[in-house]
Amino acid sequence: MLAYIIRRLIGAVLMLLLVSLVTFGIFFWIPKLAGQTTDQLAAAYVGKAPTAQAIQDTKERLGLDKPVIVQYGTYLKGIVAGQDFKAGPVVDHCPAPCLGYSFRTSQPVLPQLMDRAPATLSLAIGASIIWLAAGISIGVLSALRRGSIWDRTAMVIALGGVSLPIYFTGLVSLAIFSYSLGIFPGGGSYVPFTQDPGTWFQSLVLPWVTLAFLYAAMYARLTRAGMLETLGEDYIRTARAKGLPERTVITKHALRSTLTPILTIFGLDLGLMLGGAVLTENTFSIPGLGQLAISSIGTGDLPVVLGVTLLAAFFIVMINLVVDLLYAAIDPRVRLG
Repeated sequence: MLAYIIRRLIGAVLMLLLVSLVTFGIFFWIPKLAGQTTDQLAAAYVGKAPTAQAIQDTKERLGLDKPVIVQYGTYLKGIVAGQDFKAGPVVDHCPAPCLGYSFRTSQPVLPQLMDRAPATLSLAIGASIIWLAAGISIGVLSALRRGSIWDRTAMVIALGGVSLPIYFTGLVSLAIFSYSLGIFPGGGSYVPFTQDPGTWFQSLVLPWVTLAFLYAAMYARLTRAGMLETLGEDYIRTARAKGLPERTVITKHALRSTLTPILTIFGLDLGLMLGGAVLTENTFSIPGLGQLAISSIGTGDLPVVLGVTLLAAFFIVMINLVVDLLYAAIDPRVRLG
């Protein structure tokens, strides 16, 4: 098991390095191939009406006139050990992990990401708990009652949940439950948990349910298909023939085998959500990482977009590392392989 964990940790580090290299190249190397000069990139840092001297100082301070591979090495060094930016006689130290400075605010990128991360974490974790519990429960019941009214109704609703886009169900839920009935607060009402837990919970109920409706529908269909396949296996018939209680057969034998692929998919979905639920955050005006990414793309704030991308990749890699370890704990064949 220890050797398996070490292999997965090494793989996670290599994957993060690869993602950082590709992302850095997309933002800084490809624009040069498209004809963008270092003066134009430095002008974006300077702001409105940049002077030639200010552009030159910015190029030297940020090292934009150096080769891209050297800039990438400096960027990695900043993430690991921090970085010093010289502006004349003044030296500005960006502590590790340093993701650079925003074009728009001239502030370090990492504090901006940390300010937005709690909203995204609240949305992703709350919705994932709902969709995992609801999707698996509905899928198991549909498989056990195959062909019944419950099964057909649940699968029709699941098909609708998979088909409807999140911005449509989000706007419909806001129109009905917020603006018409007034049961829940409308968009833009999010407050941090530390400020007011009650308002925090109320402001996230609709986003949680809306986001969970989409994923619970997919998980219900996947769980139902997996359970139907597992229930037809020989070892399930053997367990029943030995006189084991039906609950033990379902929970200990059938469901455990079905959960292995579900766990893998859950890791991918949760990692993506932690990187920013873009449509949900914009529909409900939640100030999370997804909304920050959209606004930064609109204003051309490349360092912030790069920071959000790397943070999302970090979440995805780490969550999948945890899933791989859980997968190995559930299925010993993974460790042996």
